[in-house]
Order: sequence, then C-alpha cells, then structure tokens
Amino acid sequence: MAAAEMVQLWRGGMLESTHRGHAVICDAAGQIVESWGDPARVIFPRSSCKMLQALPLLESGAAAAVGLTDAHVALSCASHQGAALHVGMARDWLADLGLAEADLRCGSHEPYDRAERDRLILAHEGPCQLHNNCSGKHSGFLTTVKHLKAGPEYVELDHPLQRAVKAAFEEVTGEDSPGFGIDGCSAPNFATSVAGLARAMSAFAAAKEDGSVRDRAMHRLTRSMAAYPDLVAGEGRACTELMLAMGGRVAIKTGAEAVFVAIVPEKKLGIALKIEDGNSRASEAALVALLARIGVLDADHPMAQKRLPAPQMNCRGLRTGELRLAEGFL
Repeated sequence: MAAAEMVQLWRGGMLESTHRGHAVICDAAGQIVESWGDPARVIFPRSSCKMLQALPLLESGAAAAVGLTDAHVALSCASHQGAALHVGMARDWLADLGLAEADLRCGSHEPYDRAERDRLILAHEGPCQLHNNCSGKHSGFLTTVKHLKAGPEYVELDHPLQRAVKAAFEEVTGEDSPGFGIDGCSAPNFATSVAGLARAMSAFAAAKEDGSVRDRAMHRLTRSMAAYPDLVAGEGRACTELMLAMGGRVAIKTGAEAVFVAIVPEKKLGIALKIEDGNSRASEAALVALLARIGVLDADHPMAQKRLPAPQMNCRGLRTGELRLAEGFL
C-alpha cells in the first residue's frame, strides 16, 4: 500500500510541499481501529520506543532495587535537551550506582538546550556523554546491567541487556523483528511495522497498575512520562508541550526521522505514525491532528496551534505560509 498524503505546506495560496506517511490507531486488544497508508510498513521506531527499551529496567527488579523514582523512570524514556536539569539528574543517578559518565556508551554531542550550550562555551568546556539526549536511557541501561551483573559493553547486540530488550520488544509489538539498525546513541534499534508499534502503545495504554509484572511496568512507565514531561524532552519541544497541554492524560514520544507515538490510557488506544521523508514538522502536525480526532487534545490549544496550522514566519515576523492537513487525511 502507498503512503497517504498527510500534511502540506502552503505559501502564497499555492501548495509548496507534501508530506506522506503511515499511521495506525490500535485498541486494547491490539486490533487496528483506523489506519492510513500501509500499516505493515516496516520502520525503525528510533527513540519513540524508549519505553519498550526500559521494560527490563522495571521487570528485572533493577529499578526497585536501587529505589528509582518516577522522575528517574521518565528520564529513562527521554530524548532530552541536555539542559542542566537533565545533565545533573543523570550525573547523580550514575553516582548513586557507583558509576560515572565514562561508563556510558552513548557518546557525546552539543546540548540542544541553549543555556547549557552557552554555559559550556563561556566556561571553555566541551560537552560530555551526560549531554547526549539519550543519557537517561543509558543510565537506565546501566542500572539494569549492574543488577544483572552483566558486562560493561551493554550496547552490543548479544549482551544480556539487549537480548532482554529484544524479547520484550517482540512480545509487546506482537511481531518478530525483521532486523535492527544502530541508533544515534549506539544501541540497537529493532525494526517493526507501524501496526506493531501502535499495538505496543495500546498495550501500554491498557496496562493495569495491579496487573502482571509487565502490566505494572508499562503502567508506571506511561504515568511517569506523563507526570514529568519536562524530563522526557524539554523547553519548546513537542513531547513536553503537548503532554502539558493534555494535562498528563496522554504520554507521547517522538523518534528521529519523523516517528511519533501516543499512549492514551483513558481510551485504551495506542497511536504510531511515520512520515516517509523524515520531516518532524509533519509528524508533529499529524500527531496533533490524530490526538484531536480521538478527543484528547484541544485543537485550539496554543501548543496544538503551534504545530497545526504551524504558521511559517520569516525573519521580519511576516507570516509566509502554514501547514495544513492534506485533503482526505482525517
């Protein structure tokens, strides 16, 4: 099946660009409620699946053994800005484990947070691995590794941690992964279909606080993300702003190359979408439209309007165009 036209950029009353993609909404039984494009399209979920990668952290007993708070759990699912808040929390987390920045295997990059970037420049310091947007996920990985008494090279495919991640990933998506890629943070990223990713999100949405070990883990991960949206992403980011706009009722998570997911407990629905050209402005707009469609996001909320119609402004503050939903999508 072909990708569906989802989002368009208009300028001067003319269509300038079109973004095509795939989206699926699944119910508590893992069945497809609605879909656009090809539900079977195999994708790399990238960072949108961090709550799946964090399942062994909770299911193994590692989180409980060291007394991780819900804030830690939220950071384990984060693609954060590298702000002082995120960096300090990851540093303290590792120190409490008797570990340090050098034990991470995510690599370093300049923080996305402007204040922290400027601080580094003024102090003539370079970024470290704590600034990596995945340092929370990797702190969670190291917590599990220490609990399992496994080796330090935890991003290797045959490491006990990654075997546990793959097993959980396949069980919750309901699919055998057809392959993997290496993510930006050096960890394996297992492929699945858009439908499989939505099915996984619906499982998180339906998870019970007093259910099985997996149910309890999924329930806590979802609620922790929704309770600490500032830790999941950061100032100005779609994940943080839209979760705040929905008052903690929904957990959402973006991934590189325009993947986005949503976990909607009150409706026991899971959403997954992928924009073919990898453009995040389109994935944010499409997610806003889907969340508004199912009635959990006010389309007129400023944080929704920021992304759809997403006014395009030039350097003089003139409105030059806007994003719109493609005709026939929704």
